[in-house]
Amino acid sequence: MKNALKQDKTVKPGRTVLVRTWLLLALCGFVAFGALVYKLFEIQIRDVETYTRLAINQQTRSTKITASRGTIYDAKGKILAQSATAYRVVVSPAEMITNKEDPKLIAETLAGIWGDKGADFPTIMSKWNNTKSWHEVVAQKLEPDVAALVRNYKAENKLKSVHLIEESKRYYPAGNIASQIIGFVGDENKGMYGIESYYESTLRGVAGRSIRATNAKGTDMLYMQYENYYDSAQGNSITLTVDATLQYYLEKHLSQAVIDNQIRNGAMGIMMDVNTGAILAAASVPDYDPNAYNTLNDSANSLLIGAIESGKNSGSIANLSLQEGVLGTLDESTKSLLGLTTSQGHTTWNGGAVDFTPEEADQLKLNAIRAQWKSREFADSYEPGSTFKIITLAAALDAGVISESESFYCGGSMNVLGRTTPLNCWKRTGHGSQMLEQAAQHSCNVAFVNIGLRVGADLFYDYIDAFGLKSKTGLDVTGEGSSIWWSDEIFKNPQNKSQLASASFGQTFNITPLQMITAVSAVANGGYLMKPYLVSSVSAPDGTQLKSTEPTVVRQVISEQTSIKCRQILESVVSGKDGTGKNARVAGYRIAGKTGTAEKVGQNSDEYVVSFVGFAPADNPRIAVLVLLDSPSRNSGIYISGGVMAAPAVGNIFADALPYLGVDPELQGDAASRSAVVPNVKTLSTTDAKQKFEDAGFTVRVFGEGSTAVDQAPFSNVLVDSGSQVIIYTEGFKPDQTIEVPNVFGMSYNSAKAALESMGLFIRAVGVNPSESSKIVVARQSFETGSEVAFGTVVEVTLIDNDTSVMEGGRN
Repeated sequence: MKNALKQDKTVKPGRTVLVRTWLLLALCGFVAFGALVYKLFEIQIRDVETYTRLAINQQTRSTKITASRGTIYDAKGKILAQSATAYRVVVSPAEMITNKEDPKLIAETLAGIWGDKGADFPTIMSKWNNTKSWHEVVAQKLEPDVAALVRNYKAENKLKSVHLIEESKRYYPAGNIASQIIGFVGDENKGMYGIESYYESTLRGVAGRSIRATNAKGTDMLYMQYENYYDSAQGNSITLTVDATLQYYLEKHLSQAVIDNQIRNGAMGIMMDVNTGAILAAASVPDYDPNAYNTLNDSANSLLIGAIESGKNSGSIANLSLQEGVLGTLDESTKSLLGLTTSQGHTTWNGGAVDFTPEEADQLKLNAIRAQWKSREFADSYEPGSTFKIITLAAALDAGVISESESFYCGGSMNVLGRTTPLNCWKRTGHGSQMLEQAAQHSCNVAFVNIGLRVGADLFYDYIDAFGLKSKTGLDVTGEGSSIWWSDEIFKNPQNKSQLASASFGQTFNITPLQMITAVSAVANGGYLMKPYLVSSVSAPDGTQLKSTEPTVVRQVISEQTSIKCRQILESVVSGKDGTGKNARVAGYRIAGKTGTAEKVGQNSDEYVVSFVGFAPADNPRIAVLVLLDSPSRNSGIYISGGVMAAPAVGNIFADALPYLGVDPELQGDAASRSAVVPNVKTLSTTDAKQKFEDAGFTVRVFGEGSTAVDQAPFSNVLVDSGSQVIIYTEGFKPDQTIEVPNVFGMSYNSAKAALESMGLFIRAVGVNPSESSKIVVARQSFETGSEVAFGTVVEVTLIDNDTSVMEGGRN
């Protein structure tokens, strides 16, 4: 019994054990509950936003709704870039399976609807393989009319697996106009190049969202259920300083100059408001269409790309050789775009023989495409040549080391400290004794070297800095180029004046076209260096102006009096009988400027950049224009010179731009006698009409036997050359045939006039006075040879003085 009691005591737990057990359980419970409470606190209070976001991401899927980018306008409000509604097509393999829809039929139909605007049949079919997916993109940026076909097909067949999502697409209504300035947007609606890129944050807007619920597997639930839509916010709009009309004039005459002078590496040009620094127009040739920015426009490029594609298809591109003629058909500009180099009759790529692999061919094509996007007038640097004499002249006059009354002697060459050979003037026989104005007209190297030496290296470099030629201008565009100068130590070496001598007439250093025209504008406007700019204002979607650009004076470089002296001297370069810039003349307008013909530094000695920079009106400047033509062909038959090649292009630009800007011509003396406005003689008697024409300085030809003038050629208010034969049509007679324009290139004025009038066409000449020299010839005509025009059409011809004895130029 005793033992039994003892055993009983060992089985029953004592109070102490029970207490300890309950305490342990309580402690464990408290710890577990505390951990749970802490976790709940963490999830529901401390990190509620994080876990909410994770839950939403797990239970929903959002689709980005592209924002409509802001519009880009030209200076007059013309739309250059705008966004409009487009559509993305999404297919849902999961819904296709659920609803037992035919994948092959859907793929065939969709590919047929949009052609090459979306995925092809094999690509769409490959999307169906991801059977758990509810969202596969098969087309983007579809036009509304194409999207409507997709929508109709979906509705007619009650398809659940095909969906249209609204998005935004960028359009460029003006096509190639100002394309390099504007740039373009890529597939993700992000700005690429130009204004589109530089002002991306301003233009892009805020994307919207379409949020849909997902199922337990993480795939989208059926469309149109559990869906929220958040609107996108449109981007702000930009107004440029660029005027589309002025841009057209610049591009037109650049392109014509490339054709007329057989320019191998393209052309560049800038038009600037000299008083504000606003860029009114800027272009490089060749350019591109931003609506198809991955397309090559140049036909020669297309020829090469076609050959490359052909070679790729055959697995070999070894047949692309000069000997077999494919590369031999390409001009230097095309080769340069593609990264090809020709030397001594052999063409290489990246230093190797022209024998491309398919991968290299793709790279060639990409090189050409990218080159078209580039604003060379802002990004590239070049040797300015004699246009830089404007800066040397301004610095010397402002420093007081020369005066207009001084004379300078040129014997054709001179010795310079530090040079082992004499420095030559472009005119090897020399210009003799000449006043400062004449030295500028003659573009005399020897005279300007002496002027530069008087300024001295230290002061010369101070003026270079002051004109902003050693630093970027700060233009609001990506990829602005830099200048290349000697170090101070080299340039200012008192034992070597050769760098100063070369700089005095614009050689052996590089600046950008933008720097050049900005500095010349300072010479023209009273001496104030202006900061150039491309955007005049930024506006909100509702039209509220958010920002405007005010003209910024960087510094005053030269005095007002120096500016006046320079304007007078530079006007004589164009107006003077022996001025190298005479081919930039425009009847009724005072033009000032300077020619340039520079050998390309460190390159083939047969390569030149010819240029002309001018401003007008000379007495009260409003605009400056710079044109550069890169590598003229020696086979064009035209003397390689800025005065013969670039000056006429600038003159033609001024002839279009100045009247457009409201600058009225002052037709006096010779200018007045050369042109006349055709009066309106319709409804007058034949006798009175004939008399009215004769009183205006025209000879008259009458067609028909009637007594009343029912029509006339040219039309009234057209400007044609005085003495032209005009036509009166009487009742019952008016020719309706078209005329094939003859080729008058290279003819004298009288021969060209006779050739055109014999065909029933009229002539209007711009440029130099045809009576001034026996070397005056037609350099271009406004209608291509062989083109069909109406009887009585006015053909504008550009006359140039081809007298090479007074034209600074390259070697022939």
